Amino acid sequence: MQVSDSSSRILASLLEARTGQQLTMSRRWRIETALAALLRERGIANLDELITILVMGREPSLSNQVVEALLNNETYFFRDRSPFDLLACHALPTLARTRESSRRIRIWSAGCSTGQEAYSLAMLFAENQPTWADWTIDILATDVSSSAVDRARSGVYTQFEVQRGLGINQTIRWFEECEDGWRVVEALRKPVRFQVHNLLERPPHPGQFDIVLCRNVLLYLCSEKRALAFERLASAMAPDGWLMLGAGETVIGQTRKLTSDGNARGLYRLVGDGSAGEKRAGHDRRAAVGA
Repeated sequence: MQVSDSSSRILASLLEARTGQQLTMSRRWRIETALAALLRERGIANLDELITILVMGREPSLSNQVVEALLNNETYFFRDRSPFDLLACHALPTLARTRESSRRIRIWSAGCSTGQEAYSLAMLFAENQPTWADWTIDILATDVSSSAVDRARSGVYTQFEVQRGLGINQTIRWFEECEDGWRVVEALRKPVRFQVHNLLERPPHPGQFDIVLCRNVLLYLCSEKRALAFERLASAMAPDGWLMLGAGETVIGQTRKLTSDGNARGLYRLVGDGSAGEKRAGHDRRAAVGA
């Protein structure tokens, strides 16, 4: 199945219009593989026939299926492990102090794909029960792909997916075997909510997230849409919150609202507000003692 330049351009335009993500020339090799199963399922002979159907608008649901198929949903549990270690060793201990009065933490996993990142976050808290036992942990995980969100919400993964990033002890502790593979246990699913959301839209409720993860999503946006995405992410953060990006992503030269955390390379904070929350929390604790 050969992909012509005109077909590539039409499909790339459709993907960008629906999601903001670009299908650059270097990534257009994915088209053939990504759409092969859909063509078989719908009985469409080739890409030319697919493009004809899309252009004529004979099957409105087909364009949604094409977009879903073209999205890159690559993810796995504790992906690139070091970012999760950074959260566990730096961000979470700080939040344990600064959120002591409310005993509540809100996290947004943006571009969560099929949910492994969100459940990995839930494991960080569940595996440190002495610290978080009586805290309210709210993890909101969103993605532009409705099929990815449905899979994430089900909490069911194949043997291969579970083995990517997890050891045998974590598998036994946090999953139960089911007919379709392995299902995340209820205790781990409880703090996690999933919903469909486009990163370029207004941030989801409630905003003021203590930690925002948006990893390996901005790579697929053009500079203009990437700037808008940073606006959205910054507006969703608590004044003393953190943003975590993918290993190949940075705020440098992209936005003036965020800067690198000098104490934790790989985390980003709002410009001028990075330690404000911690200072306020310290002031409140001293005031409470004095009272």
